[in-house]
Parts: sequence; structure tokens; C-alpha cells
Amino acid sequence: MKSIKPALRLSGTEAYNHDEGKGFLMIGERTNVAGSPKFAKLVRAGDLEAAVEVARQQVENGANVIDICFDDGLIDGKAMMARYLDLLQGEPDVARVPIMVDSSKWEILEEGLKHLQGKGIVNSISLKEGEEIFKKNARHIMKYGAAVVVMAFDENGQAATYEEKIRICERAYRILVDEVGFNQNDIIFDPNILTVATGIEEHNNYALDFINATRWIKENLPGAKVSGGVSNISFSFRGNNAVREAMHSAFLYHATKAGMDMGIVNAGMLEVYDEIPKELLTCVEDVLLNRSDEATERLLDLAESFKGVGGKKLEEDLSWREESVEKRLEHALLKGIDRFIDEDTEAARLKYGRPLKVIEGPLMDGMGVVGDLFGAGKMFLPQVVKSARVMKKAVAWLFPYMEAEKAENLAGNIAAILEKNPGMTRDEALKIAERGNSAGRFLIATVKGDVHDIGKNIVGVVLSCNGFEVTDMGVMVPCDKILDRAVEMGADVIGLSGLITPSLDEMVHVAREMERRGFKIPLLIGGATTSAAHTAIKIAEHYSGPVVHVLDASRSVPVTTSLLSKDQYEGFVRELREKQQKARDNFLGGPKKETISLAEARAEAPKIDWENYTPPVPDFTGTRTIEPEIADLAGYIDWTPFFHAWELRGVWDRDKKILKTKNEGGAAEAKKLYAEANVYLENLIKEDRLRARGIYGFFRANSHGDDIRVWNEDGSLRTTFHTLRQQLKKTSGKPNAALSDWVKPMGEDYLGGFVVGIHGADEYARELDAQHDPYGSIMVKALADRLAEAFAEMLHRKARIDWNYEAEGELTKDALIHEKYQGIRPAPGYPAQPDHTEKPILFDLLGASDATGVELTESCAMHPGAAVCGIYFSHPESHYFALSDLQKDQVEDYAQRKGMTVEEAEKWLGPWLGYVTK
Repeated sequence: MKSIKPALRLSGTEAYNHDEGKGFLMIGERTNVAGSPKFAKLVRAGDLEAAVEVARQQVENGANVIDICFDDGLIDGKAMMARYLDLLQGEPDVARVPIMVDSSKWEILEEGLKHLQGKGIVNSISLKEGEEIFKKNARHIMKYGAAVVVMAFDENGQAATYEEKIRICERAYRILVDEVGFNQNDIIFDPNILTVATGIEEHNNYALDFINATRWIKENLPGAKVSGGVSNISFSFRGNNAVREAMHSAFLYHATKAGMDMGIVNAGMLEVYDEIPKELLTCVEDVLLNRSDEATERLLDLAESFKGVGGKKLEEDLSWREESVEKRLEHALLKGIDRFIDEDTEAARLKYGRPLKVIEGPLMDGMGVVGDLFGAGKMFLPQVVKSARVMKKAVAWLFPYMEAEKAENLAGNIAAILEKNPGMTRDEALKIAERGNSAGRFLIATVKGDVHDIGKNIVGVVLSCNGFEVTDMGVMVPCDKILDRAVEMGADVIGLSGLITPSLDEMVHVAREMERRGFKIPLLIGGATTSAAHTAIKIAEHYSGPVVHVLDASRSVPVTTSLLSKDQYEGFVRELREKQQKARDNFLGGPKKETISLAEARAEAPKIDWENYTPPVPDFTGTRTIEPEIADLAGYIDWTPFFHAWELRGVWDRDKKILKTKNEGGAAEAKKLYAEANVYLENLIKEDRLRARGIYGFFRANSHGDDIRVWNEDGSLRTTFHTLRQQLKKTSGKPNAALSDWVKPMGEDYLGGFVVGIHGADEYARELDAQHDPYGSIMVKALADRLAEAFAEMLHRKARIDWNYEAEGELTKDALIHEKYQGIRPAPGYPAQPDHTEKPILFDLLGASDATGVELTESCAMHPGAAVCGIYFSHPESHYFALSDLQKDQVEDYAQRKGMTVEEAEKWLGPWLGYVTK
């Protein structure tokens, strides 16, 4: 029997396994009444809906685990813990992550355990009340199947010194493992992070004691994890954020190297370790590592000079221009500075004699540093894309010189290769000669019928930065063209991207064709609708070569490197196939969520009192076109998804202009990115680069079962929208919803619809690509996507006013972005109605393509990609929801209502089906 790799295994509705391969585990602390005054205020006021939103924001910010605590004299902690956890289980976005129930009272912890879904963490127990109570509580926790945080306390109090920390942790470990039988991988020690630089001599070694205790625990207590509250370390410098941020970053740098696994960390109070001013870093580390008796005094003196430094404008430092040409190129690549790249590249060419030596030497050395820093989490995606821009411009400068050399040298290189390899053909030798020293040839394309490519472009840039030769075929690329080009260029890897559901089937088709044509090279799968499970179950079975799902751009480099490494390939592929087989086994034979029949689901539909409800009446019926100025849309932009496109996770605070994030250093990079994005936006407006065109309208409508019938003015049937109903069995008392539930079955009611598009971004992006500016190209597309969503938001506001259930000026733009209004605008192809074939019905109803220039591909993707469509519902109870595990009876019923075959319905609904299809 194969041994299972040791890990701290947690889960909400999704598994989270924390082993040595995972990075630092972030614990979201804003759902703790002691740590968040805002959360405490919401809980005391009974506004639990808003309190649930706090939890959702924690997950969006990147928290792997959410800490929940109600220890407050004005709150019934036991009752609130039960109530709040029950609410969270009904929120899919939150319920998927593990929960840490946090309290100093056992009865509250146990109540939390009773209401947890999946496997969570108890925070905390300790030996302060003696061994018997400690063992009793541990057995209870083990019975509930949770992990546990063990504080370094015993009957004598809190452990402060290294000796006390390891003594108490070892004692607790031996009791838990040897006497209680607790899983060693489920034990998390908190050896107490205590404040340094207090002026009290006994406190000087606190940070070093924690770091050394962490190292000892990891070396001597197998399986145990280490956690702590990082902000405690810097309490003596409250009010001086610059120093506190440096202390947190430096402390984490050393603590994580010693083995610290997780902790409560405010990412907004972190500086990038490599960006801490050298003088400040030296003083901070002298304090943390207790390297000098005068360390505290020196840091106190220096701290005065760092108060308020954030607001000063610094003069540009050009001292790097005095360095060697190699150092200048490295600096330009690291900082993304392209102003001097032509003159520095030419200087390098003259020095090295051959253009290829400049690429293979200082340029690739510099990009190697970029790749290492990105892989280590010390650089962020926007910085890497800027580095790629510098590299592309340097290569463009060298290109004419290389072409001149190429013709001269190619014949000689081929001859040399053939001499060393007598059995090789000339074509094979040509491919090797042309390959040069690239890390590998990577072909990437957005599949047929799909137009979205921002993520694909970013993957291409990141791979290029790491020495791969990337060929990007663009969007809507048919299978045969992809495979023909792969053969032509001798591709080492093929990458497929797609956003919409039909793209999944197209990826299956490409995999089948690769097998039929005898390909053996790896196939990488990426895009918003893709997943590791779908890749294993639906795609990998059709191709005998490696098929790997890549979650985001940062994962593309290690995956591709492993696949092209002679040393790593065999082990990587073996582990990949084992994981994929396990995913298939779990899907086919694993536990399933309980579902109900379509008839039962319809019986559990929302109960709406239609007799006492008067629907609002719009000012007009039919359609109206609208072409707002881009400048008028800018104020409606929700910036949070913009940062997600750049792989900076968090939530944008419109007032403070900061990204609230758990990603170390991400907030600082987001601030720079936001400033640059606004410069691009101003230029787009000034140069009149983009055009916004939209159409919206209202129509008489009624529900008919799960359908929505739209009427002509004379009462005849105009068209029908088809909706789907939730079939998961609800234990929360919530109904099984379908979109048709929000439309009155008889009498007067209305339905709205819209299509909006932003034109010009693709054309401008191509211009920037031609200028070797991938950063600008991706920026323009990302802004166009945000403007399309802003257009949809602005138009929805106008529609609600035209529909007479919202007044002009009733809601702020912030309230609009956070959807604090009546009514919804779900889009075909998304969770409440995942079938993209409802789009043509909407487009025909509105006459959208002629009015807006937005067209549908054969897979029902909208072109241009910066486009949004949807249906308007006005009912006050209407809300967004997600479908999953659709059953055969509903798919058959849906296919009949749509006039399509069951197989066609299964194709369009694939990821949402709860039963196996071939």
C-alpha cells in the first residue's frame, strides 16, 4: 500500500492540505471581535449579513483559514458562534475554506465544533489548567475530527524564554501523541510571539527565542506546525508604521526560514524584505536577533527619521547609471525601466561582440534574477511584466544584428550537429540549430470559439521571462491550426486557454486529436472555467501524454520546467497521474452531495405572495441604445477584479485607495499599479482610443414553470428564456431557486435585458505588442474589461431608475459596486444560468449585434472580449445563486424545453452536472 504524504489536512467544502510544499498559511483575523472593531460592531448590532460579508472579503483577500471569535462581554459567544457558523455554511464562497473557532471558553469552542462543516481548527487549548482538563479537551477535539492550536502555557503561566517554550511544547506534544492518540500532523503550536524593544532587558531575546523554539519544534516534534500573531512583535513602535512593517517582514523572513508554518498577519503592515532600507533593516535585525546591547536604542533613534516618510517625494536615483553595463541591464530588468535600454543594449553588444552573447549573458542573467524573485514571492506579476517589456525591447534592438549573423552561421551549425549525430536528418538538425539556448518552445492559444486572452498573455510573458521561447497564436484558434503549428515549430509544450464552458469541450477535442496524430508532448490547460478535477476526469483520459492543469501564471514556470527536465520529468508525471487517477476515482465512487428530483426541487421553490405584489412599470417598452463617454464610465470601475487579473488578490478600498490583501507586499505593488492604470486610463480617454456602445430594453413577461415567456405588444409570444433550478438538498431551509421564480406567472410584469461592449482595446493592444510593450498591451485589455463591467453597472443603475423602483441619487457608487440595490442582472453562461445558448435569444430580442457591434462566436463567446450581457430582474427578493449537481431528470426536461438533444444539453452544462457522462 502506498504511504500517504504527511500533511495538516483541513477542509471547508473544499480540501486544503498544508504540507512542506505549501507556502505560509494566512489566517484571516477580521472575523474576530477582539481584532476587528468593525466586525464587533456589526455583531453587537445583529447585522450578521454584513458580518458574513466580512468573512467573504477575508477569503477574497487570500486567507486560507478564517479565525472566528466572539469573546466579548456584550455578546452571547456560544449562541453567536452557532448562528454565525450556520450562516457561513450557506455561503459557498466562504464555506469552501477551513474555519478556526477561537475562544478562551471551552463551551464556545465545543459549540463551534458542533456547527463546523468539514475539518477546522480549534484555537486554543493549553496546560494552564492542568493535564486532566487538557487531555479531556483534546479528546473532545479529536472526536470532532479537528486540528488544534496549543498555546505555550502551563500551570506556571506563559512561556517567555526559549527553554520554557520548548519544555511546554514537548510536554504537550507527548501527552497529545502518546497518551491521547492525537494525530501529530493536526497539532499547531503557538510558542508566543512577544514584544521586543521595550527597554526591558529580559525582553531583548523574545524574537530570537521564538525563532529558535520554532526551529527546535520542527526538528524534534514530528508533524507539528507552528503559528503565531506577528503584530505582537512590534507593539513598542505603535504609531510608526514604517518601522513596524519592517519589523514584521524581517521577523517573518527569519521565522519562516526556521519553519514557522502559519500565522495571523496583516499584509498591509508588511514591507517587502528586499525593499527595506538597508540601515533600517540592519537596526531591525539587530533588535530581532539581539545582536547588540545597544540595538533597541539605535532603532529608537533611527525610527524618528522614518515617521511620515510615506508622503515625501524622492528625487530620482540615477546612481545605477554609473555601474557596469551588466549591472545597468540587470537593474533595468529588475525595476522595469526601459528609458535607457537601447543605449545599454548597444553598449553590451559592442562589448560582447555578438548580439547572441548579450542575450545569453547579461540579459538572461538579469531575467534569471527576476524569475527567482518571482518564484520566491519577492516580485509581483506587474513587476515581472514590466521586466518582460524591457527584455523584449532589448531583443528588438539586437534582432537585426542577429538576423545578419543567422544566415551566416546556420549552415555551419547544422553541419556541426550532423557531424556529431550521423543518424539525424537535416530537418532535425535545423530544429536544434534554431532552438539555440532557449529553455523550451512553448505554443499557447485560446481555443476555437473563445476570445479571452489576458491570462494567456500573462502566462506567455512569465514563461518568456524564464527563458522559454513562446509562440502565442492568439484567440479563436481551431484545433488543426494549433497542432499544425506545433509540428512546424517543433513545440515542446502546448498550452490551451479558455474562459467559457464550451471551451472545455474544445480542449477535449484537441486532446483527442493530439492522441490521434501521435503527439507525445505535454498539454497544459488553463482558464477561468478549467480545473484540476475537470482536466483529470474529462481531458487527460483522451491523451496518453501528460495533461496538466495550471492554476495561474506563477505556476506555469515550475510545471513547464519539470516537464522539460530529464531529471524531474519521470517523477513529476508519475505523481501527476496518481493525483489524476485519485480525482477520477473520487468523482466516480466518492461521496456525492445529496440531491433531490426536479419535481421535489420545484416543490421547494421560493413562495412569493404574488397576489399582494405590484410589479414596477418601466417608462418604456422596447429598446434604447446608449453610447456613453469613457470618462463617464471610469467612476463606476470596480478595481478589485482588475488587481486579480494581475494576480494581486485582495479587495480594493475606494476611499483609502489601497488593496486590502493578505499577500505579502501586494498592497504596495497594487498602489503603484493603480497609479499607472489611471495614467493609462487618462491617455485612453485623451486619445479617444475606446468606444462604448450598448443597448437595453424592457418587455412584458411572465413565468411559465421554469421558463420565462416574453410577449409582443399585441400579446403574442415573442421569445422564451429557459432557466434551471437548484437540485441540491437544502438543510438550511432555503428554497431551491430558478431565475423564473422572480417573474410573475400571470398578470402584468416585465423583464429587462442589455448588451454592452468596449471597442478599440484589441486593436490598440496589437499596436503595443508590435512596439514590444506587453505591459501596456495587457494593461489596456484589463482596463477595457473593467470599463465593460463599469458600463454594465452604470446601465443597470439607469435601468432601475427607468423601471421606477430606484430614485436618482439614491445610492452611492460604492453601494452600486457592492450591489446594495434591488434587482439583479445575471448573465447566461454564469452560475445562475450556465447555458451560453441563452445568449442568442437575448441578442435576437434586443437586436444587439447591429446596435452595439458586439457579436457572438460559434461557442457563444462575445467579441470583443470586453463585453457584458445579462437579463434584468426587478423583484425585491431576486438574488444571485449558483447551480451545481444538476440531475438527469432536469437535463432531459431542459433539453425538451429548449428543443435540443440531451447530449447537446450535457455539452453546454458539462461542469454543472452531478452525474457521469461519457
